[in-house]
Amino acid sequence: MKRVALILTCVVALGGSIGMFGAPQANPAAPTPPLWAFPVAPPAARGAAGAGGGGAAAAAPDTSPKSVPGTTVTLTLAQVRDSYNIPDWHPDGHPAMPDIVSHGRRPAVISCGYCHLPNGQGRPENSSVAGLPAAYIVQQMADFKNGLRKSSESRLGPQNLMVNIGKAATDAEVQAAAEYFSKLKLKPWIRVVETATVPKTRIAGGMFIAIEDGGTEPIGNRIIEVPENLERTELRDDASSFIAYAPVGSIKKGEALVTNGGGKTTACAICHGADLKGMGPVPSIAGRSPSQMGRQIWDMQHGARVGLWSDLMKPVVKNLTEEDLVSITAYLASLKP
Repeated sequence: MKRVALILTCVVALGGSIGMFGAPQANPAAPTPPLWAFPVAPPAARGAAGAGGGGAAAAAPDTSPKSVPGTTVTLTLAQVRDSYNIPDWHPDGHPAMPDIVSHGRRPAVISCGYCHLPNGQGRPENSSVAGLPAAYIVQQMADFKNGLRKSSESRLGPQNLMVNIGKAATDAEVQAAAEYFSKLKLKPWIRVVETATVPKTRIAGGMFIAIEDGGTEPIGNRIIEVPENLERTELRDDASSFIAYAPVGSIKKGEALVTNGGGKTTACAICHGADLKGMGPVPSIAGRSPSQMGRQIWDMQHGARVGLWSDLMKPVVKNLTEEDLVSITAYLASLKP
């Protein structure tokens, strides 16, 4: 419970609980988004995690210094949770950050680096933005601002938060952040493991976490993305990566769809480049989070993303099944970025 509470605290620091953002669902008639890509905890679980203890005395705040491998930096939990002064564990691992990335602007714009991390690697509940073209980032922020990019799951906090930030951020702030993240290099971040069974998980803060001593369950038609090291992820260590569990054979199936379309889509290299590392304003898709990629494909299919360049993807993703999404995103995540 202590670990879950810490992750949930990060959501509160981003502006409220998962159910408080209130963005309308893009298409009420659309199929229910897959939970593996749109992780929202059941109401009972959210209520239990946020319970106040029935009048019991609150525990004294933990003010002890925390540390992570590979750095001499120490931070308290209060510092880790400060979304307007981001925890920067590895200050030598990135160039100087613009103020909007490191501090944001109170009260409407939290620091970009809090969610996406100082090196832009991102986490499953949001997006990796390192190495994305600056023009692409600017366009996506404009789409958030103008109601052209939402989430198919109205309760998904991080995505709804981006809508609010998109409306509040100035053009200069967006441009500064876009130029910063575009100059970063996406590092290997996702370890894809094909398996028939996965650790049992719970959802906290828009992320799956393995239940300690919880046993395993069949993976089914899902990708389950979890931290390699939960404690370091909770401390927002931008050097602590993730595991993506995928069904056996999904990488090979995804490769066929990505490389030649499999008779139902267009080869990705036509737009995203021969190495899938982007071309002009078109973003790279190799080595990025399968949760992130799955959400975007689903949103494009079902009308939650209808911006300038997103419309070009509609015929490409139209005929993809959920199993295709699992295979495609497993394969893309397995590639070297």
